Amino acid sequence: MPTTYAYRVRDRQGKLLGGTLEAENEQAVVAKLRQLGYAPVSIEAEKGAGLKADVRLPGSGRVKLKDLAVFSRQFATMINSGLSLLRALTILGEQTANKRLAQIILLVRAEVEKGVSLSAAMAKHPKAFNRLYVSMVRAGEVGGFLDQVLVKVAETFEKEVALRGKIKSAMTYPVVVFAMVLMIVAAMLLFIVPTFESLYESLGGTLPLPTRVLMGASNALRRFFFLVIIAAGLLVFGLRRWKATQRGRYALDKFKLKVKVFGPLFHKSALSRFSRTLSTLIRSGVPILQALEIVGETVNNAVISRAVRDVQDSVREGESLATPLAKHATFPPMVVQMMAVGEETGALEVMLAKVADFYDQEVEAAVASLTSLIEPILIAVMGAAVGGMVVALYMPLFNIINLVK
Repeated sequence: MPTTYAYRVRDRQGKLLGGTLEAENEQAVVAKLRQLGYAPVSIEAEKGAGLKADVRLPGSGRVKLKDLAVFSRQFATMINSGLSLLRALTILGEQTANKRLAQIILLVRAEVEKGVSLSAAMAKHPKAFNRLYVSMVRAGEVGGFLDQVLVKVAETFEKEVALRGKIKSAMTYPVVVFAMVLMIVAAMLLFIVPTFESLYESLGGTLPLPTRVLMGASNALRRFFFLVIIAAGLLVFGLRRWKATQRGRYALDKFKLKVKVFGPLFHKSALSRFSRTLSTLIRSGVPILQALEIVGETVNNAVISRAVRDVQDSVREGESLATPLAKHATFPPMVVQMMAVGEETGALEVMLAKVADFYDQEVEAAVASLTSLIEPILIAVMGAAVGGMVVALYMPLFNIINLVK
């Protein structure tokens, strides 16, 4: 029975690291750690250790999609060139720039060397290889066309990275401008408005309403500054916790699809992701029910995920894809009709790929139009916020003669 060992090692830079690893004996632990490029310092068997067959790698977080795309394309090229699976994984583990992914690749290689299938070895690292990736690799192993599947995975991930980049470019500008407006307004309320307040107190008289409101906001912010910071932090924390719940995520995703200006962009990007993922899975030979389940998990929108689950239940009962899909307003008639035609002609994956390409173009056009539309709106908002404060500050000066006694 495998035993869990706690180890301390030094990496190639001499940094001391620690973790746990399951193996039959200490010699196996030493061999695996050296294979990963570590110099063992100490190895001890843990008491009451479980049977989790994986290494706790240094660091945390998921591997970037771009790194996975590069890895998949290089892996496909090596296999297509005739390199063995173990040799290809060894080379990729040594040359991959992302250190965490490189460590995972070497762990996958060690599992494959022990006789575990590539898909099963990858499934042990869900933070790097999600169900979409594992299922496609499994289909490629069974069908004997692993290199072709890896190329499709790379193309899918590359298009997903490009899609995310377009959405990020559309969102970055307004977020940055909004943050700048908040910083400018806060700076004026904290440092500039108080200097005018002392001046107006010495003049006496009644200040205009906008000026009084501005002074009150400045006093409140200065007096309760730390409470405002704490409240903002609690609000962000609460929103993240709420978003992590199933109900919160569904409500947020539903809002994102319906919100003005950005809603159509989010909707089109979600439809593109749904179509391309389902097309890739079907083209790779993944069964339709399993493909729908994977799409529901990876589409990254709770509203569409719920619709996909309903479709999956209907398909399990013998219905076609298009019929239950038409019951959900999230899917436009064009998508439903093209899927119906694809089912009738036996070219569903081709139709889905065309739908994905269409919505990719729509997203690109939406980003271009949003950029040209949002820029003047944000400039107007910034001007109104800062200009309104300046006008409120100088309004009493327009009537300075009446204030001086």
